[in-house]
Amino acid sequence: MSNEKTIKSALISVFSKNGLEPIVKKLNEQGVTIYSTGGTQKFINDLGVDVVPVEDVTSYPSILGGRVKTLHPKVFGGILNRQSHDGDVAELAEYEIPQIDVVIVDLYPFEKTVASGASTQDIIEKIDIGGISLIRAAAKNYADVICVSSVDDYAEFLDLISENNGVISEENRKRFAGKAFNVSSHYDTAIFNYFNKNHDEAALKISETKGKVLRYGENPHQRGFFFGNFDELFTKLHGKELSYNNLLDVDAAVNLMTEFKNDAPTFAILKHNNACGLAQRDTLHQAYTDALAGDPVSAFGGVLISNTEIDVATAGDIHKLFCEVIIAPSFSAEALTILQGKKNRIILTLHDIELPKMNVRSCLNGVLLQDRNEITDTIEGLTNVTNSNPSDSELEDLIFASKICKHTKSNTIVLAKNKQLCASGTGQTSRVDALEQAIHKANSFNFDLNGAAMASDAFFPFPDCVEIAKNAGVTAVIQPGGSIKDQLSIDYCNENDLAMVFTGTRHFKH
Repeated sequence: MSNEKTIKSALISVFSKNGLEPIVKKLNEQGVTIYSTGGTQKFINDLGVDVVPVEDVTSYPSILGGRVKTLHPKVFGGILNRQSHDGDVAELAEYEIPQIDVVIVDLYPFEKTVASGASTQDIIEKIDIGGISLIRAAAKNYADVICVSSVDDYAEFLDLISENNGVISEENRKRFAGKAFNVSSHYDTAIFNYFNKNHDEAALKISETKGKVLRYGENPHQRGFFFGNFDELFTKLHGKELSYNNLLDVDAAVNLMTEFKNDAPTFAILKHNNACGLAQRDTLHQAYTDALAGDPVSAFGGVLISNTEIDVATAGDIHKLFCEVIIAPSFSAEALTILQGKKNRIILTLHDIELPKMNVRSCLNGVLLQDRNEITDTIEGLTNVTNSNPSDSELEDLIFASKICKHTKSNTIVLAKNKQLCASGTGQTSRVDALEQAIHKANSFNFDLNGAAMASDAFFPFPDCVEIAKNAGVTAVIQPGGSIKDQLSIDYCNENDLAMVFTGTRHFKH
């Protein structure tokens, strides 16, 4: 028996009518009997095409304000029957159930309704019951039925029926079934996540339908993919396609710059997910200049980000540097023209949207899920624990350093002065190693650490770090505190006229 099926009947029930007209006209041209409901039925009638109301099949009207229209054995029997099964065919005849060869359904826009800030009642009414049931039934019975479950598939379906005069192969029916289950599973995930937004249930459901194949992963021998709505967060103005590593650096840059969103002009340069330069100044041009001075060597091939519009003066200097990506809320027309001078340079405008509240990463044979670290240390939240209190300028530098420290790989130490990153020690197994790395790096770029501030992402179990910092010129320290040996570090600071404050919050970033 041939696995090809000729379409003779179709059930059409959609929310959005976009792109539906040519399909309806083609089906009508091919002599297909069309069944429909409500607004879709009217739309088809208005095209001058005959349509059989579902009510004529079920002998039931649409009830409960439209909540129940297609949920009936005569509808689902027509979809779920097995044409190769004599008993099923006999029951269709006995109960006067029409065979349905195509189901075209477009679900209520649940996600868009949630995103619009609609009322709870409006959101609940956008939970599709009949539509999702039709999709599952038609996809399950792909042996006899083709399910068109998304507006995105209308054009392909129209091509199929046009090219083959309404004849659909089993291969294509099965392929469309896969698309349908993708739609239904994503829809159910969105509904669950809406009800579980406070994570009362310890369950993780992730569904991303907008996937992109990347050139490769971290290395050329690894495959790479990105799943997410990149265009919701950025407008790409110029440059080559972003790579796996680019995306990781962009993620780190965006998260870091959220700490300085409403501050004075701030510019950061990142390499391998860590800031190698960051400064805050009265003008963006000066902020860029001083950020680059933090480590002009590592800046080569880095990701650059600004918290304000990039002007022509800043763009002119950036253009002299080889960099992979530049991100800003906006670019002046002249600045954009300059930066587009390098054809592969990626230029992104960052939209003002909220980042996800949860962080997800793979681990062993599962995943880890945690709340986003949304605590930013503030001057008001600090506790002075030493005899010497930080000056106003030192307090500003301590908070500045703490913000950078929060977004730097642990173990980390950050040294800052006059709202400029002097150096950081990143990803070290020893906090002493992190500090010595930072001091060595600062010295190599001729930074004067006298009067500098030091931030640590976790407490000091011994006074060795504050001693090393003091000898390097550091005068103020910020750390979470919480070690059973905190007093050792406090005593050293008191004996050597260092100011130290506790935040009470650890900022590990593994």
